[in-house]
Amino acid sequence: MQIVTDSGTDVLLTPDECQALNVHIVPLVVTMGGQSYREGVDITRDAFYRQLEVATELPLTSQPSVGALETLYRELAQDDPDIISVHMSSGLSGTVRTAQAAATLVPEANVTVIDTLTLSIGAGWQVEAAARAAAAGWPLERIVALCKKIRSATNSQFTLRELRYLIHGGRISHIKGLLAQLLNIKPIIGVEQVGGTYEQRGQARSFSGALNKFVELMERVHGVGARLRVSVAHSSDPEGGEMLREAIARRFRCEFTPPTQLSLVLGAHTGPTMVAAASAPASVWDEVPGGR
Repeated sequence: MQIVTDSGTDVLLTPDECQALNVHIVPLVVTMGGQSYREGVDITRDAFYRQLEVATELPLTSQPSVGALETLYRELAQDDPDIISVHMSSGLSGTVRTAQAAATLVPEANVTVIDTLTLSIGAGWQVEAAARAAAAGWPLERIVALCKKIRSATNSQFTLRELRYLIHGGRISHIKGLLAQLLNIKPIIGVEQVGGTYEQRGQARSFSGALNKFVELMERVHGVGARLRVSVAHSSDPEGGEMLREAIARRFRCEFTPPTQLSLVLGAHTGPTMVAAASAPASVWDEVPGGR
């Protein structure tokens, strides 16, 4: 069994681990300054964020084409026709629909498309769980059920110091965004689990206040002092990411994954100041083969 995903899922696996677990990452595309880049192929994340900070025009992003996924499915089916294709939320990207369309064009492959209903690390967790379970020989139905269980248990949210990228991308109300800018408000934004879209969960007037509110919202979901698996990420703000990690560590018993940098396709819509965390009860990950 093979796993396909897109670069917007922020898979917390090394290239060697991806190869060993048969994980294939399709790059999303970002266009900036008239030049298009495939994530991880034509540009690194560090290089992208350096360009973003001096760019005169905000970037645009696009999902993989039906043809690109069709070609990949066809190539993979020559070795193993059973493919699980796990992608960022259909509420935020058209990649799930593209994968479904591509699957119909490759009848020799048995493609199961999973809508993570989230993005970034939270989606990457489902990719990793599917890959580890497949490597352990789990049947398809059990792997799909595991991904759904992780999806339901995972809380994904972020905050940021500036809003102009979110406003430009239409990810939040333009009027609310402008008001927040004028008031210097820092929102805490989550991904709801019904439609997989953004929702504002709180706000603060300072970045430190936003981090405190961020953790308070986590406590409402998980309970005070819960044992959690936590992944913290940032776009181009490692200091902010470390501040968030420390704030979470003070309030929960955490099993942290290594910190990571957000996909440039996500950063294009949120800007360089975003910090994010995915969290779930650690007991959920006790079920994942080799998942520590």
